[in-house]
Amino acid sequence: MNNYVFTCGDVNGIGPEIVIKTLNKIYQSINDRFYFICPKNAFLNTIKKTKLPFQYHFLNDKISNESVRITIVDIGNTKLNIGTPTKESGIAAYEAIKLAFKYSETKFVDAMITAPISKTALKLAGIKFPGHTEMLAEMSNTSNYAMTFLSSKMNAALLTIHNPIINISGLINRELLQSKFAVVMKMLKEDLSISSPKIAVLGLNPHAGENGFIGSEEEDIIKPLLNEKEYSNYFYGPFPPDAFFANRLYKNYDLTLGMYHDQVLIPFKLLNFGKGVNYTAGLPIIRTSPDHGTAYDIAGKSIADESSMLQSFYYAKKIVKSRRKLQKKLK
Repeated sequence: MNNYVFTCGDVNGIGPEIVIKTLNKIYQSINDRFYFICPKNAFLNTIKKTKLPFQYHFLNDKISNESVRITIVDIGNTKLNIGTPTKESGIAAYEAIKLAFKYSETKFVDAMITAPISKTALKLAGIKFPGHTEMLAEMSNTSNYAMTFLSSKMNAALLTIHNPIINISGLINRELLQSKFAVVMKMLKEDLSISSPKIAVLGLNPHAGENGFIGSEEEDIIKPLLNEKEYSNYFYGPFPPDAFFANRLYKNYDLTLGMYHDQVLIPFKLLNFGKGVNYTAGLPIIRTSPDHGTAYDIAGKSIADESSMLQSFYYAKKIVKSRRKLQKKLK
């Protein structure tokens, strides 16, 4: 039996709803224990519309029935303003993440699955992080990590994350590429059990630079590294992004590494929206999340699709299994 913790995300969005809908789908068929970190009033408000067929208890309840496998971890009531990012919702989201990380770091749980948060709410709350990835990297004191996206159709990773386009070119260098190569290679082998991965690397410029006529990053930085013996058997490219996706070349590779956020996320979400999974590779803990946002426009209406949250749980479970298998092999 494994332990998993879910966070509420932004309580004014669809986070609590899609967690509860996911728990509804998995609690009977999977013999694990689940912890849901959420303000009590946000949880109770959500279950008025999203019914729970399962038994649950709050963390401070006295439990006499060991078959109750779902624990609601109350982090204190918060002011709700459904459909709007607020300072209060930013604070609640951050507190839930911090506690879930503590559970993961101390091995109380095997993996954490995080509901969507709002960058606006975090900013209103005075929290400096642009997203989960950077937040968890700092909490775990991890300097080399990668935002990755997983699905049955395509796996992808980002060289740079939440950076303005104007800064991307200046960020691309040999050291950054080497560090991300190492992270995604380790992730594919250890977390997804792919023994000999094939990884496609996209170019930065149109036509992947057209042999240096449209930008120099490919000729000066990316190609020389890909030609080195250490990388040439695993990494391929750089590919012109438009032709790469138009010809569905991603099907030939275990992962596609893009230079910047939208270069990868637009095709990934076109292929997988509602079913893709965001995974932070390189962390000592396991953390997955849906590939969509807070969906304030439908919050509180009980019509949110939990498919991506459900897949986030299944990938977390898969990664837990893969890491344990590797640990047994190394013993």
